[in-house]
Amino acid sequence: MCGIVGYVGKRQALEIVVEALRRMEYRGYDSAGVAVADGAGHLTVEKKAGRLGNLETLIDDVGPGALTGTTGMGHTRWATHGQPTDRNAHPHVSDDAKFAVVHNGIIENYAPLRDELEAAGVEFSSDTDTETAVHLLAREYAAGATAGDFVASAYAVLRRLEGAFTVVFMSADQPGTIVAARRSTPLVVGVGDGERFLASDVTAFIEHTREAVELGQDQVVVITADSHTITDFDGTPTGGTPFHIDWDLAAAEKGGYEYFMLKEIAEQPEALASTLLGHLENGRIVLDEQRMSDQDLRDVDKVFVVACGTAYHAGMIAKYAIEHWTRLPVEVELASEFRYRDPVLDRSTLVVAISQSGETADTLEAVRHAKGQKARVLAICNTNGAQIPRESDAVLYTHAGPEIGVASTKCFLAQIAAAYMVGLALAQAVGTKYPDEVVAEFRSLEETPAAVAKVLEQMEPVRELARRYASSDTVLFLGRHVGYPVALEGALKLKELAYIHAEGFAAGELKHGPIALIEDGLPVIVVMPSPEGRPVLHSKMVSNVREIQARGARTIIIAEPDDAAAAAIADHLVPIPHTPTLLQPLVSTVPLQVFAATVAQERGYDVDKPRNLAKSVTVE
Repeated sequence: MCGIVGYVGKRQALEIVVEALRRMEYRGYDSAGVAVADGAGHLTVEKKAGRLGNLETLIDDVGPGALTGTTGMGHTRWATHGQPTDRNAHPHVSDDAKFAVVHNGIIENYAPLRDELEAAGVEFSSDTDTETAVHLLAREYAAGATAGDFVASAYAVLRRLEGAFTVVFMSADQPGTIVAARRSTPLVVGVGDGERFLASDVTAFIEHTREAVELGQDQVVVITADSHTITDFDGTPTGGTPFHIDWDLAAAEKGGYEYFMLKEIAEQPEALASTLLGHLENGRIVLDEQRMSDQDLRDVDKVFVVACGTAYHAGMIAKYAIEHWTRLPVEVELASEFRYRDPVLDRSTLVVAISQSGETADTLEAVRHAKGQKARVLAICNTNGAQIPRESDAVLYTHAGPEIGVASTKCFLAQIAAAYMVGLALAQAVGTKYPDEVVAEFRSLEETPAAVAKVLEQMEPVRELARRYASSDTVLFLGRHVGYPVALEGALKLKELAYIHAEGFAAGELKHGPIALIEDGLPVIVVMPSPEGRPVLHSKMVSNVREIQARGARTIIIAEPDDAAAAAIADHLVPIPHTPTLLQPLVSTVPLQVFAATVAQERGYDVDKPRNLAKSVTVE
């Protein structure tokens, strides 16, 4: 969750680290801090609770000249242990001021380690689990078996830590070296000319280099200005995974938009098109990586989709398509619940794991549980080389480009499209669709970017509606069939961004309880099924709308433009292009994203940084 940055090179570290933190703030903004080694045996640390701007003000007050040096690191925090206060902000420093540490994740055995240190007379200055690591390092360096050797002492400490974490150490005595370790949570090395970067995400250093190396599970990296050495925790050389970043700095900038999220909503046609590109060859769906044989796919007799948050809603939508096209049973599971309920898995089970970052802790653990039960795993991910794809049997990358806004938009649509391609790949493998039928379905998918672009051109009335209803305390969402997960996603977006009570319901469940919430003036957003594609569901939804209107609800109906029945009963109609039923979520979701973002703006909230949330959830 937290954002980590490190730099060793020939330039002043402070400017590079602060700019990198600005790009990483989406990973955590409870507090921020920097540490710089001056090359003369001193570490200078400044940190502050709240947004990065608070830290920048503090640096201006003390003067940038107080933080000179070509080795530095920084941190944006999403609090796990200890409240978001100045004293709990990272970096943490040892009592002798020789070492500093930043940390992402959780050190699960911190309590006995802290007891051990306090018994030895160490006084803690924070409530965090992180601080134990830097005090252990100081003790090892001063009097342990590795005394006087910074790198060896860091390895000795890392071997004692348990949990899911990324840890980065700096030393005043050896300013040109940084030691970092990765266990489950992400860490990437940027390789420049006479300089090296460390970060939780390549967006931190994309301005300076597009050559990177991904660390694998349980790996340690030692960086200097001219080198990086990657080993396991015992020091055995292992090597990371080099890759070239195939997007440029402009993709990580706002590009004239007030918020990243608004830019990312506008980028959805391109994200969809990029996700689909190159996946139909000679009339067959192809994946990005496949370590399963065609026979493995033919043997699949059951599919699980595991995901969290917005990705879970993408999985719910995918269920309709995969079952329809393959006639295989599909279960959609919250990754956080999956392994704890002892699901029935075997070699004929395919688990589809959806994660934007590829590092989502709950989803990663679900993948490992599935692999332990001999199931096959296919990952849908937006991050090349991330841990979930590395541990999977097949991968389909969404190629949506960087998504900085915490609330997912373009990655959600790309995940739906990718999951549909998984369904088509399965259908061609098990023989439930002829090759020409697979091609026809794929061609329909290829038309959706243009349909999304058309929706985006017509969003000003939606913004007006959002401003009109921005003061509402509650907004309800209704849907049927694939519109039900869309309703859930619309409610989630409004909760995430505007902090409004919002709920999504399957419209058929209204009379089983939720209709009790309807009162005079309550806004209800309705995702209307196509009267042509699903006429029975359409007529039932019309009846549902009449039921809530009779009780005073104000209805905002998302429907096809020629849907006369919807137009006749809507208080407000939001038209979307006609699309095949299974593909409707790709267009009906967009107005809900715009509505939520505009309500949040109208209420004065930061659309990119909703409170208490971070982009990548790397702890369970």
